Amino acid sequence: MKVEGKQYCDISKFSIREINKNIAKDIIVNNHYSGIWTKVSYAIGLFYLSDEEHSFFSGVNEQLVGVACYGDPVGRNAGASISELLPRDGVLELTRLFVFDGYGSNIESWFVGRTFDWLRENAPHIKALISYSDPNAGHLGTVYQATNWIYQGNKIRWSDSWSFKWSEDDEWHHSRTSYVKYGTNDPKIIQTMVTSSFWIKREPRKHRYVYILTKDKKERKALLKSLKHEVLPYPKVELDIIDEVYKMDPIDLVVSK
Repeated sequence: MKVEGKQYCDISKFSIREINKNIAKDIIVNNHYSGIWTKVSYAIGLFYLSDEEHSFFSGVNEQLVGVACYGDPVGRNAGASISELLPRDGVLELTRLFVFDGYGSNIESWFVGRTFDWLRENAPHIKALISYSDPNAGHLGTVYQATNWIYQGNKIRWSDSWSFKWSEDDEWHHSRTSYVKYGTNDPKIIQTMVTSSFWIKREPRKHRYVYILTKDKKERKALLKSLKHEVLPYPKVELDIIDEVYKMDPIDLVVSK
């Protein structure tokens, strides 16, 4: 149902198709809130057909205004974490989604819905999708809710992840950056690898969403019946995030003889 006062996209002016990963990377690194590229199997572009004449060619101007990136999920058991019926190569993660502003309040959900059709046609071995919304960035998963993903809460991950500050006046860095730097994001291990103190705070656990992509009714029914985690109501209000900061001093493991 449309909401009065909202600007909705004119879907007749939009189309999608696979794009070069380097082009997608440039858009994500320069515009996505994370600023970080990741492993991508399929980069799908959102194109807008402008009424303006093209600068060099005859006809209207088609502009790339968004990108959705799907890649292998982190962890070998991603498929089994959804359903024991899913092989690892039968699942993709929606790793990055970005659309420039000004194209309508429903453009992201429309775009994501069209990528489902593209994947069914071009990657028929993919039976399910998984993705996460980051409360640290103020995300509840509005796009996933608008496109009917299944919500499975934020308590599935068995361990905590941490943000890091490498000096007291430094800005906070995501756990991914510590992994790039030290090969781990475990604060206790990092304590043995540094020569000066650092600070950590627990990152809010991400909301997990899954989507059963297959259109085969029998297969879909079996997957829904065999979901490993329960289906929960969509979150609507984010809880307040309380930052508890811990100072971590270096630990010297060298034992004198």
